[in-house]
Amino acid sequence: MSASVRVRFAPSPTGPLHMGGVRTALYNYLFAKKQNGTFILRIEDTDQTRLVGKAESYIKESLEWCGLQPDESPWKEGEYGPYRQSDRKHLYHQYAEQLIKEDKAYYAFDTTEELDAMREKAKKAKMPNWQYNSVTRNSMKNSLTLSEDEVNAKLDNNEPYTIRLKVPRNEEVRFHDEIRGWVVVNSSNIDDKVIFKGDGMPTYHLANIVDDHLMKITHVIRGEEWLPSAPLHVLLYRFLGWEDTMPTFAHLPLILKPDGNGKLSKRDGDRLGFPVFPLQWKNEETGEVSMGYREQGYFPEAFINTLAFLGWNPGTNQEIFTLSELVEAFSLDRVGKAGAKFDAKKTEWYNQQYLRTKDNKKLAELIEHQLVDSKINIDKERLYSIIELTKERATFPGDILKEAEFFFEAPSTYDEKTVSKKWKENTPELLNKVIERFGDTDYSASELEIAFKAILEDESIGFGKLGPQLRVALTGKGMGPSLFQICELLGKEETEARIKRAIEEIS
Repeated sequence: MSASVRVRFAPSPTGPLHMGGVRTALYNYLFAKKQNGTFILRIEDTDQTRLVGKAESYIKESLEWCGLQPDESPWKEGEYGPYRQSDRKHLYHQYAEQLIKEDKAYYAFDTTEELDAMREKAKKAKMPNWQYNSVTRNSMKNSLTLSEDEVNAKLDNNEPYTIRLKVPRNEEVRFHDEIRGWVVVNSSNIDDKVIFKGDGMPTYHLANIVDDHLMKITHVIRGEEWLPSAPLHVLLYRFLGWEDTMPTFAHLPLILKPDGNGKLSKRDGDRLGFPVFPLQWKNEETGEVSMGYREQGYFPEAFINTLAFLGWNPGTNQEIFTLSELVEAFSLDRVGKAGAKFDAKKTEWYNQQYLRTKDNKKLAELIEHQLVDSKINIDKERLYSIIELTKERATFPGDILKEAEFFFEAPSTYDEKTVSKKWKENTPELLNKVIERFGDTDYSASELEIAFKAILEDESIGFGKLGPQLRVALTGKGMGPSLFQICELLGKEETEARIKRAIEEIS
């Protein structure tokens, strides 16, 4: 493969972009960049009845947040535009007409009521899965059963119609899928799909094929849900005379719910408490707000790292990848067929790993609004030191202040488990010795640790006889970061005051 590789991500703006859609965009992006190719964003808005306001801008913002910048898009035109199907509608009718002229498609004048009546009739005859196909088309109202004069009269009178593909009966349709191998379907199992609608817009099937051909798409990497439509698309390529330039297909496995079987849905996320959308989404009609990974405190790198492993593996033990490393490692032959169960805890783990690598200044910026809301006014350098000390125990930026709350306010309660297990009759005496020994140091973490170890040696006791008690006195907690760094950041006066207060409150 060479720089001629061209792939597209083609979402429909009918609502928020699901994380499964983002994974499809990611795999397209990785494949294109690995091959020095072109990653295209095409907005497929042929179904005008289902369009949702702001969904298109949501798609754009989501990809930008994830770092998946298209090389060509509605906002970055290339030579194969426009990149919004509604702006390309003048292109499609000629291909539908070409198929009619070559007896590969036909006009269908059946009304919705007539189609519903036919389905109901079939249902009563115990044929519940009625299809408009090579057998039933001959009993319907279309240009195959009507005379040429009748058809022309209906067209001249602007009677509503659709254009359906004339799918041959009992022919083998074959194509090779990069993930699933050879796929073979008998054409008798394919119905005569509508390829052009009465509103003057093509359906997804025709628009998709025409656009992919005109945009010189070389590889179609999309979700498994499109696999049943692929044989129809292969027929369209054949009928339009484009079989020799037909793109290579790769149908990605589903992202499955964490518990049980089935595709991951928004309902699963709501039920189990995690987002399924990259950004927060508000339904303008109902006012319902859906969680987003960005607003929940996830880093885009962690989100992308999670998605990359939902269906693909690098063949090594490496789990943390930058986007450029994913580009280098990615290949379609390491994408599996089986669905991948989503693991929210693993996503949190990824976020934790990335948080630990973040610059303290950057993390300070991310929690600045929390500091303002909490009316915490603190020196920047001291804040950076506190963040460095506490970020190891945080999963999200918002956790840092929770982990560090004892730096800003002395504890008012003390961990009951630590107190009941560790606070002994001689604890006040030992803590007073800590105050005395610490007072003779320069209050640096290293000197404080030396002083503390000297107390342990003098008293012939282990760390567990005094360390937990000192921690609970200073922080109110049973666990946390380095005791001596805590003391250094609190300073001599505050450390002594907290120890004395704990002795008074607990003893």
